[in-house]
This record gives sequence, C-alpha cells and structure tokens, in this order.
Amino acid sequence: STNHKDIGSLYLWFSFIMFLTGGAMAMVIRAELFQPGLQLVEPNFFNQMTTVHGLIMVFGAVMPAFTGLANWLIPMMIGAPDMALPRMNNWSFWILPFAFTMLLSSLFMDGGGPNFGWTFYAPLSTTYSPDSTALFVFAIHIMGISSMMGAINVIVTIVNLRAPGMTWMKLPLFVWTWLITAFLLIAVMPVLAGAVTMVLTDKFFGTSFFDTAGGGDPVMFQHIFWFFGHPEV
Repeated sequence: STNHKDIGSLYLWFSFIMFLTGGAMAMVIRAELFQPGLQLVEPNFFNQMTTVHGLIMVFGAVMPAFTGLANWLIPMMIGAPDMALPRMNNWSFWILPFAFTMLLSSLFMDGGGPNFGWTFYAPLSTTYSPDSTALFVFAIHIMGISSMMGAINVIVTIVNLRAPGMTWMKLPLFVWTWLITAFLLIAVMPVLAGAVTMVLTDKFFGTSFFDTAGGGDPVMFQHIFWFFGHPEV
C-alpha cells in the first residue's frame, strides 16, 4: 500500500515487534546482572545483547514509532490527501525489516554478533570486533537511508501539501516539531554513515582513521558519532 495510514500502522506494528525483541535482550542483561557472581550467559553473548539491545531500541523501536505517528498524523493535521511521496514512503518502511533481519542474523555468525556497545567506539568496533561488523555496518546504512527518505518525505509534504489557509503560523506544534526533526535527520544521518564506513575500512581495508599507529585518532570517532548522536536523540 502507498496509503499513509497503512504505512503509519506498519511502522507502529514493526516498532512494537522491535520493542519486544529489544525487551527480550534487556531481560537477558537484567537476569545476568540480578546478583553478583551470577553467570547465566557468556560474557561475549552479554556484550552482544547489550549492543544489539541498544541499536534495536533506538533505531528499531523509538524512531519507527515516531515515524509511524508522523505518517498517520501529518497529512491529516495539514489537510493533505496523503504524504507527498507515497511510493518512497512505502520503500522507506519496507527496507527496515530487512535491515533488522540482517542485524539480528549477525548474532548467529562465527564469532558472534556486534559486541562493542551500541555507540560502537573505536577501537572496540575496529581492531577488536568480530567479522559480523560488516553486516552490522550494512544494517546501519539501510536504517539511515530509511530515516533520510522518511525525513525528505515529511519536509516535502509539509512545504507543498498544506490545505489552502493552512499558513505556517497555523501549523500544529506536532507538525512543526517533525519539520525540525526531519531537517536534523537529513543533516546527521550521512555523518553516521561516514562514521560506520570508516569503521568498515579500518577493520577490513587497512585504513587508519581511528588507529593512532597509522596517524588516526579514536577520539575523532567519538566526535563524529556524537555529532550524529545528539541531534538524532
């Protein structure tokens, strides 16, 4: 479907499923931390749960939930018949299940899934990470593409499809907040894409963006990551 309400509902259902998935991982984390000295799961598996829990809750539960609300409400609030780019809207949703299937399938690879925390600081995500890092990077790229397409759609819809008489100063606050959020997403998602691409080349292609031995700087990773991370939150 290209109907904005159908796609909004798909986003909300997907978000709910991811919320339960991330919640199951939180239960593993909490069970392991229930009392000192308890050893329910392997330390490496604990680290994988911590990493994937964070990624799924941020990119899989929180963001699609808000995007689903935006899809549902913005056209109705501004008097538009639908989102401005309905087929892109459809695409930006349907690449998400594939991204998260890839992220979750990395847990079953040799060496396990990403085990370096949801902020994936170098050198944990470069020098000391498992081979499934490549899958994790690709999943992040696809989530970012989805977010940017959703944001472009929101901006074009709000700018072009307001009903006659719906001036900028009459827009509901929800629509204004989403307009600003959409600009922020377009500004910061490519920065995250750059950061994870540098992680990928540092790990597999011998670059030294975050490796001091080659003239790089691990703290640069933190600057790039949080340039994305704070506006995204």
